[in-house]
This record gives sequence, structure tokens and C-alpha cells, in this order.
Amino acid sequence: MQSADCNTPMQGSAGGGSGRVQVISRQMVRAEAPPASEEEIHLTPWDLRMLTVEYFQDGIVLPKPNRDPGRDDDLAVMDRLSPAFARALRCFYPLAGRLVIGGDTATTVSLLCTGEGAELVYAAAPGVTAADVAAWPPRDTPREPVSSLFPLNGLLCVDAAASPGAGSRRPAPLLAAQVTELADAVFVAVSLNHAAGDGTTFWHFVNTWSYLARGGGGADSSPPPPPPVLKRWFPDGYPVPVPLQFAKVQHAVQQRRPPPPLHECAFHFSGDSVRNLKARANAELARSGETPAATVSSLQALLAHLWRSVCRARRLEPSQRTAYVQFVGCRGRVRGVPAAGYVGNAVVPCRAASTAGEVVGNGLGRAAGLLARAVASLAKDEAALVRESVDRWTEEQRFPPPAAAQAVAAIVAGNSPRFDVYGNDFGWGKPVAVRCGPENAADGKCTVYEGHGGGGAVCLEVCLAPDAMARLVADEEFMDAVSAPPCP
Repeated sequence: MQSADCNTPMQGSAGGGSGRVQVISRQMVRAEAPPASEEEIHLTPWDLRMLTVEYFQDGIVLPKPNRDPGRDDDLAVMDRLSPAFARALRCFYPLAGRLVIGGDTATTVSLLCTGEGAELVYAAAPGVTAADVAAWPPRDTPREPVSSLFPLNGLLCVDAAASPGAGSRRPAPLLAAQVTELADAVFVAVSLNHAAGDGTTFWHFVNTWSYLARGGGGADSSPPPPPPVLKRWFPDGYPVPVPLQFAKVQHAVQQRRPPPPLHECAFHFSGDSVRNLKARANAELARSGETPAATVSSLQALLAHLWRSVCRARRLEPSQRTAYVQFVGCRGRVRGVPAAGYVGNAVVPCRAASTAGEVVGNGLGRAAGLLARAVASLAKDEAALVRESVDRWTEEQRFPPPAAAQAVAAIVAGNSPRFDVYGNDFGWGKPVAVRCGPENAADGKCTVYEGHGGGGAVCLEVCLAPDAMARLVADEEFMDAVSAPPCP
């Protein structure tokens, strides 16, 4: 692998003119692919369907590092993080490439391994504290300054694709990171083009970056993350590249509109609380005499608890249709998609739907059983999973809408409690909190993380309309399962 190089840092500001976040430096970190690598990576249907959504954004709050009196404060953090970012990017070199739109007889979108680079921003927000970013007890967190802590805001994934004849327009990078020094902490935020990878790819990169930053392979004795598997999966005999009915993508992009007012809260559930919900859901199903397709999992019980509570908070009529969308992972389930290391998108949306009356009125077990059956219908049938997510998509080419256009009666769960969030020690301490970025916010969006302290704990970051959020926080049945995270 060839060495990475950085261009000259640029000065500027961030935060939409708020003045609360000052950019100290901005650099494009380059990483060229090995000479024998594939120059062009064709995107799978799993990748292409993400062209109309926002960048994937997550960030972690880290403790303030101890300062060396003999070093410049502005350089100490980046002296550790910048070289490690370049080394991680060399392992994930397609993320230093660019999306391009091409095709003579049909439109295609591919990832070219151009090595143009990923953006690395260093910023300071001395007036912002860790409590401003992630506070307990649950309360509305103002979108500023959190929005200013993330790079590449305001983009859909297709906005990063260059069209023929685009002239001097330079497409946005696929990957960017922003390191912001707060008054009492450091916030590390990453934005990834969702057509280039899903949550597993996102955290795989961050895990690799943090491992290298803390001396991976040398001073650090922890096992390294698995090496990335960069070859995309296609079913045998599948047309590559996949031709697009591109007018549909353009139509979806034109539907962008400002998001409605939203409130965000992070709710922490201890391991004991999650296990109690699981036991309660399965006991209710057993008493009902219903034969479930599968035992309700801990996560399904927790999500059902949220689903019922949000239906109440939204004051849905009993006859109102409501849905919960979760995702089934394909890694290790579909032949040819490795269980570990696969870079790209390898998840399939799975929808459980019913009426609000059934979800709220028939108990936790019934709601959790709806989620369990929906997942089991795909997870145990590889042929159905591929048929629904690849063959059917290629024929219909239905693109998900931007976050602001999603249906208000639905809840969409992203991320996973299996992602290693709190293991991301960059060399001076583990994270104390995690937050999703502003581009992932939508009415009904639920971002799932492992809980602080482990032991089966789960954190849910939930976005709702302000009146619904106020009722959710005041819902005693919902809040009885919520517990304070352990002190860092």
C-alpha cells in the first residue's frame, strides 16, 4: 500500500454561521489503492438503493486527554489522530474514491478508486461541554451545537456522484471526520456516504481508526478489527453494472424539503431492564397460546416497548396503520457475503405493520411477536431474502425517501447494539457517550447503540415531533424501563 498525503490545511468556520464551532484546519487525506486493485467498484442493489438518503452520521464523546505541558494544545490530539486516519484509509481505500454516474444506453453509478481522499476537519468549541452534547436525564437536546460537530451536512448520497459534463464541479468525498475539542471533552464525528457502506462498515472503519491511533500492532495488545473485504457481492449471473431507471432517483431527490421541528432524546436501558422486557414479552406470548415463529429477542422486546409507547405518544387512533421498520443483516446469512469484514451495504429492510389498537392494546408480547415474525420470515430463508432485496428491487427500483419525507406513523430503527461503540479508545480513554448526526434525524427515527457499561445495556436515541416527545418522556410505563447510564 502506498503512503497517504495531505494537502495544506485551510482555515474556516462551521456551524452554519453560529460561531460556536471554529474550524482550525481542514485537510483532504489521500490514500491510493494498491496497483493490483480494482479501479472501479460496481455497486450492488443494496448499495444503490441508498443513493436517495442522507449520509450515515455518528459521533462519540471522548474524555479530555491529559496535556503535555511541552506541546501545543492545538496539535496534541491531531498528532495522534491524523496519521492513524491516513493508515485506516489505506486499508479502506475505496472510501477515498468518488461516485460517478455513467452509462451509454442505461444510467449506472459506480465507485471509482481515484484516491482523491477523505476529509479530516479539526475544530474547537470551547463554549460547548459534553453535557451539551449528551445529557442525562433524557431531555430535548438543541440541534445546535450538535449539528456543527458533524461534517458533510445537507447532502444526499447521490449529491456526491459526478455526472459526465459536470465541468469544474468536484463531487463530495465519500467519507469525512471532524474532531472537535469541547470545553471538557473531545467529540469525534464521522459521516459516510451510505451508498459506500452501512452501519457495520461505518463502525468497522472507526474501530480500525481508533485501534491504530492507540498503537495497534505495537503498544496496544487488543485484537485488531478484521481486515476489510472490499469485493462486492452479486448473485451468480447478475447484470453488472446494474442499470438504473435514473429518472426515479432524480424524482426522489427533488422531493427534499426542510425537516419538520423535531426533538431528540437518548434513553438508556440497563441490561436487567432489557432482560425483564424480553422475559415479559415471551411470557405474554406463552400465556396467549400463540405459537411464535421464533423466540422474541432482547432487542425485539425493547423495540416493541418503544413502538407501543410512541403510538400512545402520537395519540394514534386505534384504526390507524402503523409500522416498525428494522433491518436484517445479510453478512454470514447469504452465500458469498462473509460474516466479518464485508465493506458495503448488506442489510435488508424488514417491515412489521399493524393497527395502533393492536400494537397498544394487546400487550408487549403481541407487539414483539409481530417484530419477531417479520424478521424470521426473511432471516431463515436466504432465497427469499435475496429475492426480495435484490431481484425485486432491481425490477421495481423503489428508493427510500430522504429523512424529512418519511411517514409519520412509522418508526425506523437504525444501527445495532452489536456495534462496538465504547471500545473506540483513541489512546486516552474510552467514549462516555454516543450521538447520531443531524442528517439521520426524522420523525420516528430510532438509532440503536450498545449501552454505556455493557452487560446487555442498550441506548435508543429517538426523534419525534415536539408534542409527541413531551408525552413520551412523561409516559410512566415507558420511563419505568429507562435507567441512568453508569457514571463514566
